[in-house]
Amino acid sequence: MTNFITADICVIGAGSAGLSVASGAAQMGARTVLIEAHKMGGDCLNTGCVPSKALLAAAKSAHGVRASARYGIETGYPSTKFETVNTYVHNVIGTIAPHDSVERFTGLGCTVIQAHAKFIDERTVIAGDTTIRARRFVIAAGSQPNIPPIPGLTDVPYFTNETIFQNTSLPEHLIIVGAGPIGCEMAQAHRRLGSRVTLLDIGRMLPKDDPDAVAVVYQKLIAEGIECAELVKDLRVEKTPGGLSAIVSVDGKERRIAGSHLLLATGRKPNIQGLDLEKAAIRYTPKGIEVDSRLRTSNRRVFGAGDVIGGYQFTHMANYHAGIIIRNALFRLPAKNAPAAVPWVTYTDPELAQVGPTEAEARTSLGDSIRVLRADFSGNDRAQAEASTEGFIKVITGKRGRIIGATIVGPHAGELMMPWVLAITTGMKIGDIAGLIFPYPTLSEISKRAAGSYYTPTLFSSRTRAIVRFLGAFG
Repeated sequence: MTNFITADICVIGAGSAGLSVASGAAQMGARTVLIEAHKMGGDCLNTGCVPSKALLAAAKSAHGVRASARYGIETGYPSTKFETVNTYVHNVIGTIAPHDSVERFTGLGCTVIQAHAKFIDERTVIAGDTTIRARRFVIAAGSQPNIPPIPGLTDVPYFTNETIFQNTSLPEHLIIVGAGPIGCEMAQAHRRLGSRVTLLDIGRMLPKDDPDAVAVVYQKLIAEGIECAELVKDLRVEKTPGGLSAIVSVDGKERRIAGSHLLLATGRKPNIQGLDLEKAAIRYTPKGIEVDSRLRTSNRRVFGAGDVIGGYQFTHMANYHAGIIIRNALFRLPAKNAPAAVPWVTYTDPELAQVGPTEAEARTSLGDSIRVLRADFSGNDRAQAEASTEGFIKVITGKRGRIIGATIVGPHAGELMMPWVLAITTGMKIGDIAGLIFPYPTLSEISKRAAGSYYTPTLFSSRTRAIVRFLGAFG
């Protein structure tokens, strides 16, 4: 027999967006159904943000031991027990998992169904042996690794972000294809834990970020012994007795790189297959489900959120989408998907954080009306005390000092970015940051130094000196 449920809202996908919608709706009194075919918590908890940051933390600890001699501390060279590192990563996942669990959401009042969902008409979904008819639906099905058509790939085993954290043995030589955030983070983590690493990309490293900031990350990866090759052509792979070989063309010359393991970090694609979206009159493309400014699909009863609609594929954007949908679906308020500022961070060491347009993007759209303010971590006393002086902050201002963008590459860049996110969101001007009192000595002072430099040409000009001398004449 088939169970039949009527609901106010039915959420497909228990990743970041889906969990946020479901928890909010249930606690506000809506009859809520949450459907998940795989693991509660989605990519972020199980194969993305959480395990990658845990692995990076372990790698940073190992690197800190090696680098301790600069402080006058003599230690032995650390050995890596990679299986124990993997256990640590999964312990972190396990600690967070109860917050995203079936039990918690059932306790909040959700009906949780662990099965694959598909539409059978514009108002009805079937999942397992249950049919759900709801006033509103939310598709938050997430994304999956994009596997490029690399010649020879069908003959070679490989990791993606969905499988790399199941590996319990340290790769001897990890070849990574894709120098985006995932590729760069995993390259540095594995190198610091003891692997040889080669990082390949057909384009540039971290292409969406400021090139000056990317150069700082690139040089750090090179300095730590990671082989980085950009703009490679004609990539193919071959299985070998010891693992695999990646064959590429670099500057017109063919190179053969022998490795033990392969990681594909070549972007993601939306999970739209198998939902039978056509039966619900929902339009989509290979880039994702099409939505309007209120995150409604072509079927106005159905909303889309998170990775499945394309665009920014960040957990924080998925959570933002959830708030937009709650207001529209439950309260019928015309809330729009129009964030004033979307930050993102690549968690290498040094970290690279961005909000608003980069310098190049700002110059393209605004021309010479912008000003670029910069301060280096080498001029920050806390950074000097901690021997962590790589990187800088770059702030973009428009007319009358309006803050429009910021780039930070350096220690704790992601944490240091928040004042600039607030500034752009609320329309603050550079004087608002320059006038703040920052505690000394902190890394955050770099923001005040950059903001204060806006006034340097005026404060230390010949005109100002003349005014000071004139006023001094009156005693």
